[in-house]
Amino acid sequence: MEINFDGKKMMQIIYDLVNTPSPTGFTDQILDQIEDYLAKLGLASWRNNKGGLITTLPGKSSEKQRMVTAHVDALGAMVKEIKANGRLKLALIGGSRWNHLEGEYCQIFSADGKTYKGTILMHQTSVHVYKDSGSVERSGDNMEVRVDEKVDSANDVRKLGINVGDFVAFDPRAEITESGFIKSRHLDDKASVGILMYLIQAIRENDIKLPYTTHILFSNHEEVGYGGNSNIPNQVVEYLAVDMGAIGDGQTTDEYSVSICAMDSSGPYNYHLRQRLVDLAEKHQLNYKVDIYPYYGSDASAALRAGHDIIHGLIGPGIDASHAFERTHVEAIINTAKLVYYYLLSPIIND
Repeated sequence: MEINFDGKKMMQIIYDLVNTPSPTGFTDQILDQIEDYLAKLGLASWRNNKGGLITTLPGKSSEKQRMVTAHVDALGAMVKEIKANGRLKLALIGGSRWNHLEGEYCQIFSADGKTYKGTILMHQTSVHVYKDSGSVERSGDNMEVRVDEKVDSANDVRKLGINVGDFVAFDPRAEITESGFIKSRHLDDKASVGILMYLIQAIRENDIKLPYTTHILFSNHEEVGYGGNSNIPNQVVEYLAVDMGAIGDGQTTDEYSVSICAMDSSGPYNYHLRQRLVDLAEKHQLNYKVDIYPYYGSDASAALRAGHDIIHGLIGPGIDASHAFERTHVEAIINTAKLVYYYLLSPIIND
């Protein structure tokens, strides 16, 4: 059965997701929102011990099952040190680069539930004071958070309730343009989360019965390598990670296509599933690219490393400037949503 692929609605879901702070390890708020979304559709969900959210779409057959995942956790940081001048040193969570963070606004979440704002800056920022402000290394030793409160000492900061170990989220700067782009931090992987949420709703509202029972996992530790490597039922034979497609020199992926990963740093993805995805993209005239991501790993590859005997694949919308100021186009979102949907309706490999 054909469904409507409403790019505007998907983009709005993604916009709302990227504006919800969720650094790895601090994802309760975004998972609560998704849980509420599923409940309104009449779908039960449950949390694994790591905090990931799982829901199940019953299929015509449960003998063989599928799992599809996207991760809600985003790059972030943690307070490492409160400096004598009232600034904060950070420890990064995930694969951020300091030069991508200079000048960024952020939120600091204290353990007592308060939220404070600040800006990530070089210590040697002022060009009127520091001769080497342009050339000094952007590193954890030189970068600091200027807290937007009247603080001049470490004791002032502690009085606010800010302490070592508090989570820090980077502001997304999200914007949807009239030309169809969404640019924001954390499109990795909230673009894919939004796609899955939209598809779940469309499947429910159109009363579509999938051929195989399918589990949807919204994982919350992907950025640190172990988000989707557990709680995989024994009946699951295929596992599809929906994550971003990386763009850069030597890559075929662009911001308008669904990217199908042939191999990443973990090794090749299942060849037969990859060809099935290519065949579906060809059959339905989707804009797609096949690519290799040299410095990448997914929840699907993490599941294999954990010892699960599954057929694994990886697809996602092409996203520019990954782990920095990311951007993609509504065409990539729609192409990815269509490929996931047609995949869910297709036969399992070797069935």
